[in-house]
Amino acid sequence: MIKVVANNKKAFHDYFIETVYEAGIELKGSEVKSIRLGNVNLKDSYATIKDGEIFLVGAHISPYKMGSHFNPDPRRMRRLLLNRYEINKIRGKVYEKGYTLVVTKLYFKEALVKAELALAKGKEGRDKRRDLTEKQQKRDVERALKEINR
Repeated sequence: MIKVVANNKKAFHDYFIETVYEAGIELKGSEVKSIRLGNVNLKDSYATIKDGEIFLVGAHISPYKMGSHFNPDPRRMRRLLLNRYEINKIRGKVYEKGYTLVVTKLYFKEALVKAELALAKGKEGRDKRRDLTEKQQKRDVERALKEINR
């Protein structure tokens, strides 16, 4: 059973998503309880490769209110857990021009916290505008079909 906790809608607006990977996250203490309550923000988060490991940067997990004063820093780097083959494959793509790693979703899979990691290529301004016009056209067509069916 999958329970989605946080989505990164801005990632779909700013990037072309090409490949998606599922990664575990190394968390400390009360961070899991805070995530379970939905106190997560992925808006400006991304992943980086450092020393052969992948880290989640910029994700904000609010401190658990019932926790002690030993709560971890809300914006700390968190290690993403992938196997060596996947890390090498991702590293090869990221070093190509224009690719980046973004976290698109944070969810619970059974009792474990998982992150959906996407290999993405940045959009330019005209691409974003084109997506918005396509979205608007699709809405207009759906409205027209709805009116016809009445």
